Amino acid sequence: MNPNANPVSNPFVRGYNSLSIQRMIAIAYDDDCPLTYLPLHASQSHLRDDEIVLFTCIFCDDFALVSGEQSVPDELNLQCRSHGVARTVVYAVMADDSGTPVHVGDTYSEEAARNVVRRLRFDTGHYSRCWEISSGHLPEETMQYLEDLADTSTLTGLLFEAFRIPDSDAVGVKLIATPWTDANLKIIDGRDAQALHNEQADACVPSPLLNVLHLAAMADVRILIFDPNAAILDGLPVYEE
Repeated sequence: MNPNANPVSNPFVRGYNSLSIQRMIAIAYDDDCPLTYLPLHASQSHLRDDEIVLFTCIFCDDFALVSGEQSVPDELNLQCRSHGVARTVVYAVMADDSGTPVHVGDTYSEEAARNVVRRLRFDTGHYSRCWEISSGHLPEETMQYLEDLADTSTLTGLLFEAFRIPDSDAVGVKLIATPWTDANLKIIDGRDAQALHNEQADACVPSPLLNVLHLAAMADVRILIFDPNAAILDGLPVYEE
């Protein structure tokens, strides 16, 4: 498995990354055309919403400027060849999906947008960092390896440790120093994800276990529990008993 696999194919990935808010102007400029949405130029970022809505504006492909009662520098005026009317102001909630901008949704006030971002970020704590999945995602011999590892007092030193769940057939794994991305691992001990993967493989950690651990660690999971009675996680291979 490639430790830097595309997060889109990672079933442990939840939520959005790099959430941000962009104030956009909905501009009507032609009866036969839909509204166009553009950010206000930085030179007019101080304008209140009520100083924008229903005023005439000029715009180009990259930004808009209110031109009704606002003075516009000649150099900016020359860049804006289109004219219209600002119908409303929206606060777009944006995110990042593996380097690609994602439009999450629109609100009509900055306060509402901030509330959406707060909820999506789960500011009260981290979410989805403890997972319980079926032990069927590991072959029988790999599950036995994990159980044996949980029964020893020797630490692996491989950024994960196994432990038993009392009165249960489940086995847990504590993932250390997640996420296992190149950027984070280089800060921790100077190696990248591939070097960690190679070290773990050289220590005879079974490949099926490594595949699952690296996917989970890339999604910043900290506790992963394998339980024969837990649900299957769509997107992971399943091994027949």
